[in-house]
Amino acid sequence: MKELRGRVAVVTGGASGIGLAMCQRFGQEGMKVVMADIVPERLDESVDLLRGEGLEVTGVVTDVTKLESVEALAEATLSTYGGVHLVCNNAGIGPGGQVALWDYEPADWKWCLDVNVYGVAWGIKTFVPIMIAQGDEGHVVNTTSGNGGIAPMADTPIYSVSKAAVVTMSEALLLHLRTRGLDRIGASVLFPGPGMLRTKLFEAWATRPDEYAREVERTTGHFTYDDVEKIMRAANPDLEVTPLEEVADRVAHAVVHDQFWILPPNAQSDETMRKRYESMRDRRNPDYFREWNPDVVK
Repeated sequence: MKELRGRVAVVTGGASGIGLAMCQRFGQEGMKVVMADIVPERLDESVDLLRGEGLEVTGVVTDVTKLESVEALAEATLSTYGGVHLVCNNAGIGPGGQVALWDYEPADWKWCLDVNVYGVAWGIKTFVPIMIAQGDEGHVVNTTSGNGGIAPMADTPIYSVSKAAVVTMSEALLLHLRTRGLDRIGASVLFPGPGMLRTKLFEAWATRPDEYAREVERTTGHFTYDDVEKIMRAANPDLEVTPLEEVADRVAHAVVHDQFWILPPNAQSDETMRKRYESMRDRRNPDYFREWNPDVVK
């Protein structure tokens, strides 16, 4: 997609964090932006914020775990702007951690996979056929994480599983587009970072829907962003924070330049990828897991 101005962008999880930064960046590029989010109050506030900056933004309350809700998002987009050219499947949650993989409840698995995996799948299923029918340039960006997308962290196993799935799904999307001659539609997978990101991801537990309620309530893993930054700084005093605007800039650049891997250079990530590759190549047991220190926060 060589030109952004005048085109239409849809961003899920768009009312905060990385999603909001992308909406703002696309609007600054002259795009018409549809901001989708599950929290109505946050959505209204963010739409007002960007409209106050003179950007063309429409908000649509969307639950990405429901195919019919994503389809309604598409209908609202087409009704308002007449087309769609860029879709960022960005909505995501972290279900909390600090327990063994086998101790998670079925609701923990279902919530995380419904949002982080099916939310991406429903975005692809709904919007790609529209892009194909338009016969115009288009692009899909799926948000993953180095946690799972590169290698798992010990204390967030379900999240890691979901983000590994997003990488594979994105690769399959690009493969299917290219093998079907749909070169005018691009695909990217976004690894935000490389530093710490100030987002609402860590606080998803506070708005966990009732349909995903645990049978036994627990507060383990109920951190705020400040808690998590404290944990990470204890493990790495030189921890860097990546501005969300920097992530959004990378996305806009990748879309225009048809770049699949939105993966900023980072020595730790590169070393982890090398170790993982060598472990697989040599059929050697894994030694590349990423660690953090949960004992810093009680």
